[in-house]
Amino acid sequence: MLKRPYHGVIAAPFLPMLADAEIDWPTLERYMEWLAGQKPTGIVMNMDASEVIALSEDEQDQVIRTCLGVLRGRVPFLSGIVAGSTRAAAAKAERYGRMGVQGFAVFPPFPTFSGAPVPGEMIYRYHKAIADAAHLPIICFQFPKGWGPDYTPEILRRVAEIPEVVAIKEASFDIAQTLSTIEVAASLPRTIGVLTGSDTFIFEAMMMGCNGALIGFAGSFTRELVAMNEGVQGGDIAKARAIWQKIGPIARHCWRPPIRDFRPRMKEVLRLQGHFPGAAVREPQLGIDDAERAEIKRLMQANGLLP
Repeated sequence: MLKRPYHGVIAAPFLPMLADAEIDWPTLERYMEWLAGQKPTGIVMNMDASEVIALSEDEQDQVIRTCLGVLRGRVPFLSGIVAGSTRAAAAKAERYGRMGVQGFAVFPPFPTFSGAPVPGEMIYRYHKAIADAAHLPIICFQFPKGWGPDYTPEILRRVAEIPEVVAIKEASFDIAQTLSTIEVAASLPRTIGVLTGSDTFIFEAMMMGCNGALIGFAGSFTRELVAMNEGVQGGDIAKARAIWQKIGPIARHCWRPPIRDFRPRMKEVLRLQGHFPGAAVREPQLGIDDAERAEIKRLMQANGLLP
C-alpha cells in the first residue's frame, strides 16, 4: 500500500516493441520480472516513458494485466491516468482499480490544462473525481513550465486536501520550482511526498529534500537509484554521490534536448544491457541514428556500465 507521505523510488519503465512497433509481450514479461528483482518501492506503467499516448485503450489495459500477472503483488503496481475529461479519467481509475492497480500517477488533461494560469479549482476537482471513483493513492504531476499546470503553493495546498494524494511527481526540471514544492509539501498539515521526476539531476533533487523519485531513468538503473536514495536519506552522501557520478552521465545524455528522444535513447540503453532485443518505438516518435547509438555505447563503456 502507498502510504502518505510517500517515500522511495518508483520505476516508470519503458515498453519493449518489435520492429513493426507492436508490443513485445514476452520481453515485457521478462523485463517486469527483472525490475521486480531490483527492489523499487513501486512500478508504474502507462506513463510517458512507456509511450502511453501512442497506445490504444485495449493496449493500455493489456499492459496492466500483463504486468500484474508477472509481479503477483511483489511490488506495488501503479498506472498513469491519461484522459481528456474528468468523467473519462474517473471511469478509467475505477476500471483500473477493479483490475488490481494499487495507485495512480495523474497526468493533466491536455489541452485543457495547457497554458497558465490553470484555475486551482479545476485541478482540485479533476483529482478529487479520480480519488472518489477508485479510493486509491494518487500521485499528482508537476510538468516542466509551459507543458502543464504549475503547482503554485496555493494549488498544491488545495490538492493536498484530498486524502488519497500521497505525493507529487516533481518533474519541472527547474531547481527553483523543485525547492518551492519541497518547502510547501513540508509545511502542509498532513505532508505529502515529493518524488523527483527530473532525470538530469536526480541526486541533486534528493539532496535538496525530495523523498525519492518517480522516474523513467529507474526503468534501467533501478537498483542503483534505490541505493542512491537510501544513501541520501540515510546520510551516506559519499556512497550516493559515487553512484550518481557513474550513472548520471547517461541520464543527462538521454534527457538532453530534444527531450522527446529519451524514449529511443533509453531503449538503446536497455538493449545494451540485454533487457530489450531492439530499440523500436511507435511513430510519430522516431528512432535514433548510428551516431547516437555509438555515443550511448561509448558513455556506458566509459562508466563501466556494459554487462
